[in-house]
Amino acid sequence: MVYRECLVSHYSGTSNGRQLRSQATQEDYKGVARLCREKIRRAKAELELSLAAAVKDNKNHFFKYISSKRRGKGNLQPLVDGGGNTVTKDEEKAEVLHAFFASVFNSRANCSLGTQPPELEDRDGDQNGAPIIQGEMVSDLLHHLDTHKSMGPDEIHPRVLKELAEELTKPLSIIYQQSWLTGEVPADWRLANVTPIFKKGRKEDPGNYRPVSLTSVLGKLME
Repeated sequence: MVYRECLVSHYSGTSNGRQLRSQATQEDYKGVARLCREKIRRAKAELELSLAAAVKDNKNHFFKYISSKRRGKGNLQPLVDGGGNTVTKDEEKAEVLHAFFASVFNSRANCSLGTQPPELEDRDGDQNGAPIIQGEMVSDLLHHLDTHKSMGPDEIHPRVLKELAEELTKPLSIIYQQSWLTGEVPADWRLANVTPIFKKGRKEDPGNYRPVSLTSVLGKLME
């Protein structure tokens, strides 16, 4: 604004003042625009080089950037439910996918939730009880957590667990040991954020999607 006022006062005393002022401000604008475009290109190139160089240590940022550049990314397509009806609302599509994923799981599961697989029964029988959870192992797993991974539905970030590894080792060892002894798992570890990933075929067919689950980090440590 100050620069513009200076140009106005400089050219206002001449008959060609308005024309010269317009030409001067237009050339200045073009020069600034070229400079901005060049800086943006350089910054983008530096960002992409840094993401590529750090892809081994931080895959999340790399793939997040790639996803942001993909075209045609939108909401889930309309789906056809079991009755042949097309559903378009997000809540209805979630119910359709939930029903399909649950039906596939139930039809393929051969053992009930309260029954141990045979290999676990044999192993427990040989050891005459549940395995002993070693605090050193829990501590080692906590110290080697990938802090770039996402947190689960319990909203406990891996960075928090890693930085508090010394304080969490003992209580987690007790919880893990009790889980083995009682055969129960904390409710938060049984929750998951499920994302449907399209594979191939017709997008309206729920059978062409596969669920990807984001679960609790503590539950995955237990596994």
